[in-house]
Amino acid sequence: MPRLARENTLASFALALESGADGIELDVHATWDGVVVVNHDAALQSGADIASLTLAQLMAAGGTQEQVPTLREVCAWLRGAVELFVEIKGANIDGEVEKALHGYDGRVAIHSFDHGLIGRLAERSAFRLGILIERRDVPVAEAMSAAGATDVWPHYPIVDQRLVDTVHAAGGRVIPWTVNEPAQVRQLTLTGVDGLCGDDVRIFAAR
Repeated sequence: MPRLARENTLASFALALESGADGIELDVHATWDGVVVVNHDAALQSGADIASLTLAQLMAAGGTQEQVPTLREVCAWLRGAVELFVEIKGANIDGEVEKALHGYDGRVAIHSFDHGLIGRLAERSAFRLGILIERRDVPVAEAMSAAGATDVWPHYPIVDQRLVDTVHAAGGRVIPWTVNEPAQVRQLTLTGVDGLCGDDVRIFAAR
């Protein structure tokens, strides 16, 4: 719930669950010593680059772990209550993400703009996988097949009935981002999308 609390924090996730969210979407990077942390950007608010810091240095540079939780901490806190959607933003950290999710007992889906990374995961992983797209000219069915993806995360303005039908015909789910206006919710719901990702869960209930 980034409109009420800093995004990618436990406080924000808690507010989303209290507001009726049936899934939590978060972004991950890895520290220099291979710890997967939850943060939208590759750098902290202080400007320090996450990939250049050890976890201890990150905590010192960025504040408390409440502000920048590890992925393992989020999993322990969530305890499988809702589906966990993990967007891999850090480069080449698929192995570290797999390790962080090992033993987690809840539903997990992984997605990324890096379709090659998703393809590597598909070769060895049982996780549900997805690709992010933001252009209308992407051949969706072919991109899904090439990456071994089931979920498609399109930027909401490119969603139309054809895209939804194409993904459904391939056995996948369509989850548009970032949906923040009631009119967008109503329009997208009519196309039969499978979920909505936005900054304020309360507008989804109001549709």
